Amino acid sequence: MTSDTLGETLRTWRDRLSPADAGLPVAAKRRTAGLRREELANLAGLSVDYVVRLEQGRATTPSAQVVGALARALQLDDCERDHLYLLAGLQPPSAGLVSDHVPPGVQRLITRLGEIPLGVFAADWQLISWSPLWAALIGDPASVPPADRNLVRARFGLASDVVLARWPVVSELGPEVLERAVVSDLRSAEARYPDDPRVTGLIADALAGSERFARLWASGAVGVHISDRKTIEHPVVGPVLVDCDVLTVPCADLRIVTYTTPTGSPDAEKIEFLRVAAPLAETVGG
Repeated sequence: MTSDTLGETLRTWRDRLSPADAGLPVAAKRRTAGLRREELANLAGLSVDYVVRLEQGRATTPSAQVVGALARALQLDDCERDHLYLLAGLQPPSAGLVSDHVPPGVQRLITRLGEIPLGVFAADWQLISWSPLWAALIGDPASVPPADRNLVRARFGLASDVVLARWPVVSELGPEVLERAVVSDLRSAEARYPDDPRVTGLIADALAGSERFARLWASGAVGVHISDRKTIEHPVVGPVLVDCDVLTVPCADLRIVTYTTPTGSPDAEKIEFLRVAAPLAETVGG
């Protein structure tokens, strides 16, 4: 296929996605019904210049990470996602590997939940998408290298001098409840994706780099995610008490982590302040 086929396809899919479905404000006067280039760039976590070069056929070898981010931003279904990979000269993700793809229906749900802090994690607890309020409340994951946007690496001290949450997040249940559940999830992911190098590499790194992880792994730790209350020590608004829930999407093997507060509570007012102080309209990821 010619190099500009990728660009033409991106433009077609960008034109068909309405800003409202992408969670963006819709201006009264707008020349195009679809997304602008800068809007797609923001949603995918890319520079506008790079999106322009892709659409003009001047950038012809995007990475798998870039293609995955574009597929999520454009809310492509599985067939469209695979076609985009092929146009970029890449093999589509194998069915035997952990998927970072968010199905269109789930993406629309996440968009409509964007007024609360939420993060979307893959089966190996890799953070793949988050709402603007998630970034405002616990720190922007975009400032963390993609390889370190993993809850296992963050919880067990495997990340390279950075953590997934910039501000301290303390559970009322204590750290081991979450850690047992995360280790249990990772054991299940290993069983479902035995040939996935990201999963096997993560387990190997955790066994070698964390005595705490190795102890839980050797003990056959089993845990389930339950509702939790957490205190987030934010540097601007101070401590914020939130209810934490984990919603699972079995068909896509995703976990949606949400932080909520009672309406009208002091903690809700703090989150509202963060929303107003850092107004970003789109859900981001990449």
